[in-house]
Amino acid sequence: MKTAIPPRDDAAPASCPPIQPPAEATYSLRHRHRSWVAHQKLVALSFLGDAAIVLFAMLAAYLVRFESHLAGIGVGDETIDFNSYLGHVILGAVLLQFLLANFRAHDPRHFLAIRRTLQLIAKSCAIWFAVFLGLTLTLKLEPAISRVYCVLATGFALMGLGGWRWFLYCVMRREPIASTLRQKVVFVGWNSECERSVERFSEGRAHRYAVAGVVLPQEPDARAKVPGSVPVLGTINEVRTIIRDTGADIVMAVDSALERDAMLDLAETCGKEFVDFKLVPSCFQVLLSGLQFESIHGMPVLGVGRLPLHHAFNNVFKRTVDIVGALVGLLLFGPVIALFSALVYLESPGAVIYRQRRIGLNGRPFDILKIRSMKPDAERGGSPGWTVKDDPRRLKVGAFMRRWNIDELPQFWNVLRGEMSLVGPRPERPELIEGFKEQIRHYNVRHNVKPGLTGWAQIHGFRGDTCLRERVKFDLDYIENWSALLDFQIMLLTFFKRKGAC
Repeated sequence: MKTAIPPRDDAAPASCPPIQPPAEATYSLRHRHRSWVAHQKLVALSFLGDAAIVLFAMLAAYLVRFESHLAGIGVGDETIDFNSYLGHVILGAVLLQFLLANFRAHDPRHFLAIRRTLQLIAKSCAIWFAVFLGLTLTLKLEPAISRVYCVLATGFALMGLGGWRWFLYCVMRREPIASTLRQKVVFVGWNSECERSVERFSEGRAHRYAVAGVVLPQEPDARAKVPGSVPVLGTINEVRTIIRDTGADIVMAVDSALERDAMLDLAETCGKEFVDFKLVPSCFQVLLSGLQFESIHGMPVLGVGRLPLHHAFNNVFKRTVDIVGALVGLLLFGPVIALFSALVYLESPGAVIYRQRRIGLNGRPFDILKIRSMKPDAERGGSPGWTVKDDPRRLKVGAFMRRWNIDELPQFWNVLRGEMSLVGPRPERPELIEGFKEQIRHYNVRHNVKPGLTGWAQIHGFRGDTCLRERVKFDLDYIENWSALLDFQIMLLTFFKRKGAC
């Protein structure tokens, strides 16, 4: 009886031939490896720079707190020397650097997005302040961590990191460094959202994405939909070769461009080529940043969820800024309101404060306040509408007030009452809204937030008798991408961009 000889462990079965990667794949991996190495050098530079700034901020806070005239505040007769506080300095620096890394402040994808970078820095410093100060109560460290020291360290870190990252941004946005940081995008299919994205990709010289071109599905009229400025790279049958030749980092596929099986094959191909696969939903045309992916009894569902201003903390913060800003505005501009009210009365006797019905948050009406800039019977016998250039109904002093937005100053009272915000979409009259909401898509989405004294559309020149559709686009962009930093930016730019009337 013969005994079967077991096969050797290193012997490959006849049905499983050895797999040899193609030369093209090797080239593709080498290309991505070189890009990865370049990015890691920039990551190391940002990390080391942040670490140096953070350590300097902790040391500077110690020197100001304990080696200056502030030394005697809150510590009694106790003497705090540097050696006893060195542990706190090191612990604080390590904790803040950890928070920066945790919030991905060193991600190469953020290097060309300075606003996003500054937001991450501010968020990290705010959390650091709360956590580091809380260590005094929980760990009972000796010597106790000074609250003044924490405030100083937070301020120095914010200024230092903000300045350093701005400098780094100014260097990285220059060519050829910026070109290595931009992610190359290949579209599969085309729709209006793709066209809008391409326009935004090219805004400014520090844009984060570069469009390599579009891959067309097998449709006879697919090429006609693509604008001439976007290169057509080929068809879906050539997508793997196109990804390798262009060195694409992201493939964005329109969800209606391919059949389900073809879309799954494309996603698998992207995974094999180390390329991010993104799906462009054609059924959502508004509030894209509010989209949330969730599961309902195991079924995946994509829908519009909560927007930034739907969060309680953001609402409380914005309302606090509104109250403080309204009080300051009324105190500063109270004499100006009184002066121009008197001038209006001298030119045209009658009520000087004009009340006009507007629509606010969630469609609720309210009376907006203005210094009257027109004759008392300006709309008698006519239909309501916007003012136009050189409007004959306008008072002489009214033209000056509208040019400098002085007639809007009483609206600080609307802000204080909670009917308006300092920043938001400008409110419209109910008579006009009845027509607008039927003619302009997504118009009523503007009423998801409080109307504002100024807004994202206004600082871009869309005030008064201007294109309402473009104004709505800017309003929706503000609602989707709200942040405290954006509000402060709009308020600052309002003083330099007063064109038009509203």
